[in-house]
Amino acid sequence: MTSTSPRPALVWFRDDLRLSDHPALAAAASTGRPLLCVYVLDEVSEGMRPHGGASRWWLAQSLRSLQRSLSAAGTDLVLRRGAAAAIITELAQHSSAAAVYFNDVATVPARAVVAELNDRLAALGITTHSHLGDLLAAPELIRGKDGRGPKVFTPFWKRLLALGAPPQPLAAPSQVSAAPAPASDQLDSWALQPTTPDWAGGLRDCWQPGEQGAQRALQQFLDQAIAGYASDRDRPDRDATSRLSPHLRFGEISPRQIWHAARFAAAAQPAISADVDKFLSELGWRDFCRQLLFDQPALTTQNLQTSFDRFPWRDDEAALRAWQRGLTGYPIVDAGMRELWQTGTMHNRVRMVVASFLVKHLLIDWRHGEQWFWDTLVDADPGSNPGNWQWVAGCGADAAPYFRVFNPILQGEKFDPNGDYVRRFVPELARLPAAIIHQPWTATPLELASAGVTLGKNYPAPIVDHRLGRERALAAYATVRKN
Repeated sequence: MTSTSPRPALVWFRDDLRLSDHPALAAAASTGRPLLCVYVLDEVSEGMRPHGGASRWWLAQSLRSLQRSLSAAGTDLVLRRGAAAAIITELAQHSSAAAVYFNDVATVPARAVVAELNDRLAALGITTHSHLGDLLAAPELIRGKDGRGPKVFTPFWKRLLALGAPPQPLAAPSQVSAAPAPASDQLDSWALQPTTPDWAGGLRDCWQPGEQGAQRALQQFLDQAIAGYASDRDRPDRDATSRLSPHLRFGEISPRQIWHAARFAAAAQPAISADVDKFLSELGWRDFCRQLLFDQPALTTQNLQTSFDRFPWRDDEAALRAWQRGLTGYPIVDAGMRELWQTGTMHNRVRMVVASFLVKHLLIDWRHGEQWFWDTLVDADPGSNPGNWQWVAGCGADAAPYFRVFNPILQGEKFDPNGDYVRRFVPELARLPAAIIHQPWTATPLELASAGVTLGKNYPAPIVDHRLGRERALAAYATVRKN
């Protein structure tokens, strides 16, 4: 770089793989400086949790999409892998950057990386600029007098709503000047995608990762599915959810973009206002879980309620494998687990059912389920995944009552009344009538034969009796309450 060339601004992309409503990118572009855009895959800094298999696949697609978008805007994306603080410092120094811009990731490990980066860059005379881009509100704005956030969702949501609407989203820079780009890793060298075997075919069929895919998913939801969301969202047999969670996980769309688009839709159609309110509260639950993670960095491994540290979990590898493979003998559970494996996601109502089955019917430690979801979900979020598992187990914040043991038969009959969801993902039961599809063990021999079902052969008998499983769970939870 010559002495007359303007010093560039380095933009560090993190969990924000988009151009629109990217506060750090917008601020850097507004300086008029040439931009050096960088993404660092940091799985080595202390406390940074490596991506699971399904989210690694998504990350690869999302980075390719971001590369295309940046190229169209006039610049490149430099890829590096390793400790982010050291890598960003080296790139900033090598490029003679005037400043480094990034959006905050409100977790303790991510902020520790930023603190180290700030120290390194300050010693070089390079300024840093951090912006809010991943949440509706920074954790510091929701603190109570004890310096911590609420552990119950309703007070949290009231505090967040009291802050008013989040700022309006920012437009994407239409054109930027590019700084000379240093050498970049080749994305394929990171081996983010499965090869032998290639198990991602179902993911490719179901999803379009990237910012454009996120915007299409939002518009399609608001145009076609938001009406009736408050009630239909619990129906896995209907296309009634937004499918935005993986796009949010990787920051291909921002929470405030979703917020304002939904509010605009409600203003245009007042009849859907209640549906929009419910939808936005679900968006708020994501913030809530991130706030929990901020206050409890060990949310993935430690019970929020320490009384559960002595819970009598069972070691049962065979039952855990049956649950993972969707072979429990309970159709709604098996459909959910197979949907997860095939598509990288699972309907939210079914997530609660399968999680309850694991921790209550089988008394298997919630951490085994959380880890399986982390590896198989394309939307595996560092706050929502452990936060929701602890909620179901009863050891987390705003936890489900200990006596709430979801009956997988009744849940299937209520929320998949015709059996369409089960038929889609458990095709061996497809010919059973709706009246018995959620409890095939009650079918007569003639009904089973007519449907081509042989229990114990092409579909398993239940691995645990519901009534006995429920009684065993209540007895185990009683020990916690007693202690």
